Amino acid sequence: MRRSLLSSLRAHLGRLVAACLAIVLGVGFGTLAMTAHSSASHGIDETIGAQYKGVDAYASPQNGELTPAALAKVKALPQVAEAVPTSIAYLDTTFPGLVRPVSLPIEALHNTTQIAGPSTTAGRLPTATNEIALPNKLADKNKVTVGQSLRITSYEKKSWTVKVVGLIDDKSAFGQGAAIATAAAVKIYEPNGFIQAFEVAGKSGTSQQAVADAVRSVVGAGIEVYTGKAWIEHEIEGYTNGIDVLGGVFGMFAVIALFVACLVIGNTFTIVIAQRTREMALLRCVGASKRQVFSSVLAEATVVGVIASAIGVVFGVALSALALALSREFDWGIPPVPLHLGMASIFLPLLLGSIATIAAAVVPARRATKVAPLAALRPEAAPVAASKRGIVRIIFGFLLLAGGGAMLAGAASGHDVILGVGGGVVSFLGVLALGTLLIPALIRVLGALPARTGVPSRIAVANAVRNPKRTAATTAALLIGVTLISLTCVGIASVRKTFDVSMDGQYPVDLMVSTYNQKMPAGAADQLKSIKGITQVVPVKQVTIKSKGEEFQVTGIDQATAGTVIHNPALVNDLQPGTALVDYGTLSRLNLEEGAKVAIVSGKNTLTVTLKRGLGLEPFNLTATDLAKLAPNAPVTSFWLASDPKADGAKIIDSVSQSLPSVKELGVSGGLAKRTAYTKIFDVLLAVGLGLLGVSVLIALVGVGNTLSLSVLERTRENALLRAMGLTRRQLRSMLAIESLLMALVAAGLGIVLGLIYGWTGTSALMGGQTIDGKVQYAVPVGLLVAVAAIAAVAGLLASVLPARRAAKVAPAGALATE
Repeated sequence: MRRSLLSSLRAHLGRLVAACLAIVLGVGFGTLAMTAHSSASHGIDETIGAQYKGVDAYASPQNGELTPAALAKVKALPQVAEAVPTSIAYLDTTFPGLVRPVSLPIEALHNTTQIAGPSTTAGRLPTATNEIALPNKLADKNKVTVGQSLRITSYEKKSWTVKVVGLIDDKSAFGQGAAIATAAAVKIYEPNGFIQAFEVAGKSGTSQQAVADAVRSVVGAGIEVYTGKAWIEHEIEGYTNGIDVLGGVFGMFAVIALFVACLVIGNTFTIVIAQRTREMALLRCVGASKRQVFSSVLAEATVVGVIASAIGVVFGVALSALALALSREFDWGIPPVPLHLGMASIFLPLLLGSIATIAAAVVPARRATKVAPLAALRPEAAPVAASKRGIVRIIFGFLLLAGGGAMLAGAASGHDVILGVGGGVVSFLGVLALGTLLIPALIRVLGALPARTGVPSRIAVANAVRNPKRTAATTAALLIGVTLISLTCVGIASVRKTFDVSMDGQYPVDLMVSTYNQKMPAGAADQLKSIKGITQVVPVKQVTIKSKGEEFQVTGIDQATAGTVIHNPALVNDLQPGTALVDYGTLSRLNLEEGAKVAIVSGKNTLTVTLKRGLGLEPFNLTATDLAKLAPNAPVTSFWLASDPKADGAKIIDSVSQSLPSVKELGVSGGLAKRTAYTKIFDVLLAVGLGLLGVSVLIALVGVGNTLSLSVLERTRENALLRAMGLTRRQLRSMLAIESLLMALVAAGLGIVLGLIYGWTGTSALMGGQTIDGKVQYAVPVGLLVAVAAIAAVAGLLASVLPARRAAKVAPAGALATE
């Protein structure tokens, strides 16, 4: 049997190439996910460990306070060699080219011999109170070099001029690092600043636990004391929780890709075994037992699985190395991470790929043993359209579909995500079970139109539905990929729309630009409107009134233009003469309820208005007409701005913050910052989801091409007969292209429909309990879904190219002579 196995592999290797490719892609993607996760986790371990090198104990306040007196007690401990406090001052710093200062954290530098400190990429660390070292990234962003002077200002409006003497190495830092100044300088900047932590180094020969216990005995209650190792683990956990979640997401997509690969592998082995029925029967006739035939098929699958999985592991590691190299080459906002190969990230994908291949071959192997030798030597009968097993499967599929649908409905109404996931899985299994009935029917419907165009098209439709089980298995892999991609597109679009509507309720204005004790200068509106990304600028007037001993800022906005900057239509409709839109805090201060009438007095003028809730605006809002009755000479103190949704919100906020140079203090608020942050998250999630699921679709399309290739071999005599009867090579190629296109379009169409259902249901289950009013907004990303269908159609056509070329090259006379 060993010689038979080797000769079989050599003879049929070409037919197994597509299965090998599916395994390589699935295993390679799994290896990429695990290697990236392993490298990121290991990189964080190394980075955090380097930051706290030499720290044997770490004291962090929980409900207590760290004081200089406590630090003195720690230093006096016999187990302690060094103890330094961590303290940071927050000051406003004016960088060259900026109109207004920005906040800059400045950390105190302590001279230590055992505890690791910052290092520089240029210049040196500060030694005098008028010196400072900036993080390298921040200095590069603001074009600051060593030797320049900066002006820093505390919240008490005290200012100092400091000289930049060095640039801190922050290439491994997460986010923006802090600047460095001497401890004496930080004490000058914030005399009453609190101590954030004690970093303690023990004397030689003292264990970390002994140092931590000694520190704990003197710092008092409310202070958490860690060993140096425990604190590093605590910090790592804070970062790796997110990485573990990302690793779980990557792992989920890797499992999906491997599952799709299993479908392709199983379908491939089923067709290959069916084509080798006579070969198997001949082995049985010459003495091979059922067990030997079964073992030979599994051995063949094992060899294919191990070799292809090994190639996939190498492929995945190579992609990981390339991705990490690119992350170091380009500024992706993450610290540089070296490639780290863990045992699990190498051997687990190899093992799973091999097991998946063997598991996918079990059913075809069992089928190969069930055919009697003499019966198998006869010509193969045409496929039977229905059987008892097929009927049971269809009934079971309807039950799964009904049960899953009920679970989805319950999840949507009860906002239960877990129930929704279960309902989606159960109902989709029902769809797969009904594939032999559903897919051919849809192909007939879709193929009705092209079937009228000629004989090749009619033959293509007939070939596509000739073997319903094979067609269903072929399209199942593609159906899974398209369904998941459509689900991702619809789900993210619906969540984004729900979020946008919720944001419009909580933050109805993109940006509110205001001054403090100063009116807006002439031409301010034109300056703001000239900023790239700003689409509307509406002036807002304000007056201060007194009521019940308290001051209130009353805002007035033009009713005619309010709708151009207020995204919530309900607020725009409520903004009517005689009505004041107030927030909850103002109602509480006035001790009134919504609907109450109140008289506002400003000088000799009185205005009576009805109070209504107005979430997200200023505390007290009137129409400009009403404000003019109350205070005719009220100045323009702020502007409400609307921005282009496609523009970069962060750049808009930076530009607005540095605009209007004649204004001393400019306040910028509104929902644009949050909206921009979440929009970026949605965009990244969509891009990552589509990219990862694209691997599954690629594997599925490999399966489509593989099925067509094997089908061409299976129908060699039939195609030759068609050629002999006058079918041209071009018509033969178009016939196979139409067959492939029909399968791809049916899978894409059904997948998009399922994606819409699952996406909407998932959004309702996920977001229904998160919104204020419980309402969920459903979206249909038409452009993305059309693109998915178009890509599937084009890919289906491409999948038919090689099989069609192979079929067209066979000479009719030679093919008719083959057995």
